[in-house]
Amino acid sequence: MSGQSPKTALVTGANRGMGRDIARQLAEKGVRVLLSGRDRDAVTEAAAALRSTGLDVEPLVLDITSTDSIAAAVAHVEAEYGRLDILVNNAGIRIEEYGKQPSEQPLHQWRETFDTNLFGVVETTIAFLPLIRKSPAGRIVNVSSLLASLATHSDPTSYAYSPMFKSLPAYSASKSALNSWTVHLAYELRGTPIKVNAVHPGYTKTDMNDGAGDLDIPEGASTGVAMALLDDDGPTGSYVHRGDVVPW
Repeated sequence: MSGQSPKTALVTGANRGMGRDIARQLAEKGVRVLLSGRDRDAVTEAAAALRSTGLDVEPLVLDITSTDSIAAAVAHVEAEYGRLDILVNNAGIRIEEYGKQPSEQPLHQWRETFDTNLFGVVETTIAFLPLIRKSPAGRIVNVSSLLASLATHSDPTSYAYSPMFKSLPAYSASKSALNSWTVHLAYELRGTPIKVNAVHPGYTKTDMNDGAGDLDIPEGASTGVAMALLDDDGPTGSYVHRGDVVPW
């Protein structure tokens, strides 16, 4: 219908890198995008840059580690749009140092990593869930990683089976936990129009990877975009990369 309002998507951690490109690609497909991050100036600048190309992108300040910030963002979205159709949980951190043994990574890094990569995602999702339930076809996309895959980590032929990636135990475990949250929430929402999926973007050239990777940012963003725009017959509770199932 020509008079139908566009879908509204919220992308976390979207002022740069893959999150920003997920926002761009969704907007290019006619979705109204709320580009969010904790830094007001950064999200305002990023949204303005995309708006200057004719895209429907609005800035939204959201720190997923702050209960007050989450509550304010939910109140804003409810007042302005009444519902949320797509939530892309992209915000994440990697603060561990390459080259250290797993047992050498300090405990405070585990706590800080889980605060963002798991607890922040869970709190944000639960807070927005009532608005997602108002969507006729809600979609929740959790941006995970191949390092979440225990099968991959245990495979001596995998690039994850190396000193470089074994030096990221907190990051890897936080993403494994995020995958577990994905399947639990998908189970809760079975029988509803809401689909919940985890995505492995691929080894993408972002700041998190210090610029290393096999894929350019638009390629890495593509899986998250595809799962955000799933048809009604698409999967839920899955863990995918470019249409292929990733082993848990």
